[in-house]
Amino acid sequence: MARTLFGFVAAAALVVALVMPAVAAQAPAPAPATSDASSIDQGVAYLLMIVALVLTYLIHPLDASSPYKLF
Repeated sequence: MARTLFGFVAAAALVVALVMPAVAAQAPAPAPATSDASSIDQGVAYLLMIVALVLTYLIHPLDASSPYKLF
């Protein structure tokens, strides 16, 4: 069973290794980078996620040590 699975995975890896350079050679070149607002939006989104993560880890220990049963 293990030898068969290993053989299948090895054959699949070999096929992918042989096919990927041919696919990459035919792919068109990427367009030059343009400046737009999506990078700013992404930066704001990352900042908000970090703030939410920090607040979660600051508030959660306070709830866990509270003598009150909230839920």
